[in-house]
Amino acid sequence: MIPVCRLEDLPAGESVRLDLEPPIAVFNADGELYAVDDTCTHQDASLSEGWLEGCLVECPLHAASFDLRTGRPTCLPARKAVRTHPVSVLEGTVWVHVETDQAAHRPQTATATQGSAA
Repeated sequence: MIPVCRLEDLPAGESVRLDLEPPIAVFNADGELYAVDDTCTHQDASLSEGWLEGCLVECPLHAASFDLRTGRPTCLPARKAVRTHPVSVLEGTVWVHVETDQAAHRPQTATATQGSAA
């Protein structure tokens, strides 16, 4: 597990990017926490810089949209899903559960980004 931030530091409508390999974005979508690989599968854009509406995130580059629950694209131009990761909150800290090879690459920084609620 990788610590992300304190729960109170990730308000609804916002995201945090973890500089892992590959990067992971953690979103607070109306009180539900989701984590996905942060790179759009259409082109290399950061989803944490996109727009969040409900449990969908829109890529800031070409407006591909992904369902944070499944990682599946909901419209073109993306055709391939982003990988999802389990999220938990323990004693007020948000944690992302990553595969063993990713856990070796601890985040150097966690960058909070303010999403646009549409």
